[in-house]
Amino acid sequence: MVSMKEIAKKCNVSIASVSKALNGYSDIGEETRNYIVKTASEMGYLPNSSARSLKTKRSHNLGVLFMDEAMSGLTHDFFSPVLESFKRTAEEKGYDITFASGNISGQKMSYYEHCRFRGVDGVVVACVDFYSEEVQELVRSELPVVTIDHVFDGRIAVVSNNVQGMEELVSYIYSMGHRKIAYIHGEDSSVTRSRLNTFYRTLQREGLEIPDDYMPMVPYRDADAAALATGQLLELKNPPTCILYPDDFSALGGINEIRERGLRIPQDISIAGYDGITVARVLEPKLTTICQDTAAIGRIAAEKLVDLIENPKTTLIDKFTVNGTLFKGASVKKIDPR
Repeated sequence: MVSMKEIAKKCNVSIASVSKALNGYSDIGEETRNYIVKTASEMGYLPNSSARSLKTKRSHNLGVLFMDEAMSGLTHDFFSPVLESFKRTAEEKGYDITFASGNISGQKMSYYEHCRFRGVDGVVVACVDFYSEEVQELVRSELPVVTIDHVFDGRIAVVSNNVQGMEELVSYIYSMGHRKIAYIHGEDSSVTRSRLNTFYRTLQREGLEIPDDYMPMVPYRDADAAALATGQLLELKNPPTCILYPDDFSALGGINEIRERGLRIPQDISIAGYDGITVARVLEPKLTTICQDTAAIGRIAAEKLVDLIENPKTTLIDKFTVNGTLFKGASVKKIDPR
């Protein structure tokens, strides 16, 4: 392993100068620092993480709390790219990541206890039951916390702009002539409430009243439940001409149900999803949906968490909103609104 002494000799500087350059101290010239860092990299120098922790009082490790009901983990089609972006940004800033699960070698502990056990400097929280006591304990703790798609008082949150996304999606469907629009929405959450309120408000502005039987509720990412709800909507005496789904994965269940009934999309029934997962954009026909900016969500969450760790007194505690983009696809047919 390359030592600081060897780097100092190569650069013709003192070991103290090498230490300052590699540990980010400000009392060294920028040109000298860059030269030392470049030389160290070329020589294959790797800092000892334990030594760095002693000097900085930080582990340079970020906790990730991610636990959806389906236990999909890193196969989750929406949160997987969010977490990949988070990981990439964290690594660029010199941090590793550790998943907090509440289990160590079969021993049960709370999320907070797990984070303390692993010695993480801060935690990002995504896709969990935000109202559970374990999550509340973590959010109330002294650890720096950033949440994704949920807002707690006194904590940084990075959220998708569900108002903008749903308004664009519903307005587009309305512009295509649809007046009988059903919405199979997700279970109660801040995301669901935001989308539901916008759905009703957008159509109310156009003078449309949506009947209650057009509004079934299913769990997010549950294709079977979405298929069942789709069948019920299609069997109504006055069925909708367009069905919105809570997410693109659920829409796949709806597509299967529609096709099993011998119906065509969009000739016989129009549909739309939400999220913009890759598979939805390569279907035939391509799914009309809102593409959430997963890369920006993950990147901003990592940036804000590192800011909170490294600059706790000056980092702004706020909600950071990320806009999505309407992907028109080909699953919504233009019809005569009369």
